[in-house]
Amino acid sequence: MRVDFYQLSRDPAELVVPLLARATKQAGERLLVVSDDAEQLDRIDKQLWETAPEAFLAHGKAGEAYEARQPVLLSDQMTAPNEAKFVVLADGVWRDDTSGFERAFLLFGDDRLQEARACWSSLGKGDAMERHFWKQEGGKWREMG
Repeated sequence: MRVDFYQLSRDPAELVVPLLARATKQAGERLLVVSDDAEQLDRIDKQLWETAPEAFLAHGKAGEAYEARQPVLLSDQMTAPNEAKFVVLADGVWRDDTSGFERAFLLFGDDRLQEARACWSSLGKGDAMERHFWKQEGGKWREMG
């Protein structure tokens, strides 16, 4: 499994998720976006509608009609009725129940930096994890060595 750590400095998760959703769609995959914060999921929902309207990103919320058809599904659970292989942890909280996913994106701000570092170290102990760290510099995302 691949885990991408995204340290949020300039943009909040609500603005980063549409970028990841677009890249996921281009890769021919489906995405599950997870957050325990219902208000954050509402903000992400709004941004998926409003960010680049010419490149609409079809999406829905778990528990609503047609959830299994959605290329991007917003949820507070790690269950993917849409059979997503990619998952965004938008609230900065790592969840150990990542089996069934090929790729995870952990979005975190300065308020969760210590937890992200501990997660990075913990995941580095396993052979099956490929880890990447991304940081925003001047508005662009750059992979850090």
